[in-house]
Amino acid sequence: LFDAGLIRTIADLYELKREQLLPLERFAEKSVDNMLKGIEKSKEVPFERVLFAIGIRYVGETVAKKLARHFKSIDNLQKATFEELVKAEDVGEKIAKSIIRYFKDEHNIEIINRLKKHGLKFSLTEEQLQNMSDKLAGLKFVVSGVFHDFSRDELKHLIEQNGGRVVSSVSSKTDYIIAGENMGPSKREKAERLGIKIISEKEFEKMLEE
Repeated sequence: LFDAGLIRTIADLYELKREQLLPLERFAEKSVDNMLKGIEKSKEVPFERVLFAIGIRYVGETVAKKLARHFKSIDNLQKATFEELVKAEDVGEKIAKSIIRYFKDEHNIEIINRLKKHGLKFSLTEEQLQNMSDKLAGLKFVVSGVFHDFSRDELKHLIEQNGGRVVSSVSSKTDYIIAGENMGPSKREKAERLGIKIISEKEFEKMLEE
């Protein structure tokens, strides 16, 4: 697609037409239709993933989530001052300067405006805003094992939605381990040695209800 001159930026993807793709080599009708369906479906991707995808230097997946939660929309992020940016969790001077540089570039603003026009999500939804809280703010969780009521991804999402942070390994800075069946014995042993509280998914649910 790049060689054919059809794509130069991410926004060009959303302007592709079936009749442009069919004459291209290795683009059969079915693969073209599947590709266009996939592009259309990507408009349902949540704001934090869109923010990660637009390619602000040093803004990885985790920082994009934190920025989305803190600023709620791309417009708020764009208007944020350096001082406001560094107040967001995990945003240091280097990331703050990179964000400011990104939004000073007219080319980037043009791409964002085109993506907005095509219906991509550049703010948190009302539902996301209603479900957010700071109940777990400042707390770090490790999720380990197999669960009955939630998948591991659902638990991680709930932690982040309520202001907590998911970490992959147990350390003295970990506050809780949510333990399912078949939790790794080495993790359990380390948690017990460090005095980290191990809770079940039911106990975690109670934390959210309090």
